[in-house]
Amino acid sequence: MNRPRGRYQPNVTSPADVPPPQQNASGDGRESPFKGRTGISRIYHAFLNSLAGVSEAWRHESAFRQEVVLVAVLLPIAAMVPVTPGERALLVATALLVIVVELLNSGVEAAIDRIGLDRHDLSKRAKDFGSAAVLVTLVMLALVWGIVLAPVLAS
Repeated sequence: MNRPRGRYQPNVTSPADVPPPQQNASGDGRESPFKGRTGISRIYHAFLNSLAGVSEAWRHESAFRQEVVLVAVLLPIAAMVPVTPGERALLVATALLVIVVELLNSGVEAAIDRIGLDRHDLSKRAKDFGSAAVLVTLVMLALVWGIVLAPVLAS
């Protein structure tokens, strides 16, 4: 179906074309059969999955490794500079936010690649949005660190 370029328009022409919601194998309406854990077991397995995510990012994403090195350099500096506790919290939070946004960006990129490796405008746009989010976070990091440390460096 040829559609004009620009805004995304799904291939749905009427409500009858909308497929019914998918149910898992047990038919209980949960989104995923892997979400059955509760309590401490859920927390434990969520923690293990989080560690696996960090490990995968370290193994497969060079930008993640570079940003971890950057944060590893910045955190000791944040601990040593003579600033208020609030300013120190800002320095640490902006540094860690870079890691958070990079992990989210890597997740978006992996999901897009899982869908297909062929070039598509929407895939490019999604990846560019994620990359832009990382850039904005890095600029914010530089601005916050510059504003907080300028008086310290000037004295």
